Amino acid sequence: MAIVYQKTKGLTDAELHYCPGCTHGIVHKLVGETLEELDVLGKAVGVAPVGCAVFAYDYFNCDMQEAAHGRAPAVATGIKRVLPQHVVFTYQGDGDLAAIGIAEAVHSAMRGEKITVIFVNNAIYGMTGGQMAPTTLVGQKATTAPLGRDPGHYGSPIRMSEMLATIDGAAYIERVMVTTPASVMKAKRSIKKAFELQIAGLGFTMIEVLSTCPTNWGLTPVESLEWVKENMLPVFPLGVYRDVTKEEA
Repeated sequence: MAIVYQKTKGLTDAELHYCPGCTHGIVHKLVGETLEELDVLGKAVGVAPVGCAVFAYDYFNCDMQEAAHGRAPAVATGIKRVLPQHVVFTYQGDGDLAAIGIAEAVHSAMRGEKITVIFVNNAIYGMTGGQMAPTTLVGQKATTAPLGRDPGHYGSPIRMSEMLATIDGAAYIERVMVTTPASVMKAKRSIKKAFELQIAGLGFTMIEVLSTCPTNWGLTPVESLEWVKENMLPVFPLGVYRDVTKEEA
């Protein structure tokens, strides 16, 4: 019998702990498939964050290292410099990467560290109960901003892709989403290119994925997918923000 679909070998058989409707599982699948297709599972090392994806080491079927909150790019830097032949990636949320870990992300890009960052942006602190994140939208309510984010008091959302794209050491920066089958396939191609450019030794690569948080947004899974398109896209437009392969062409 012909095999129509088969679970990627890039993921273990562990049951994911994520809330129903959360798109972390989709992003995990795309990363796992990419590592399998590139035939690098045997030399891949992932770095798990603190946040909703803290148990990522149970899910990816490759060597994994847990990092302290926000320090995943620094840990990945150490691993890649000691094992330059390995494919090293971090998997981080907006709190881990854009708040406590923003310095690590910026300086890893500045140094052109040959690592790949998978940045999952759901505009909220998910694991700890829905506090305002650096990416929380203006007017969006959070437990620490019950009246909504006021830019005069809290500042405006940080656009990580746009910011990191200005850094010379960044080789590839793109923002994608996973709300439709077409966007999922597009995200897969982007993630694969980021890993391919790391393997080619071109520098720091990051894929930002707009994701959902039905639990802390107080929405159903279907409503959350629409919320991403209606509210997040205007603030965080999709697209390639830096691609050194085109700049050199």
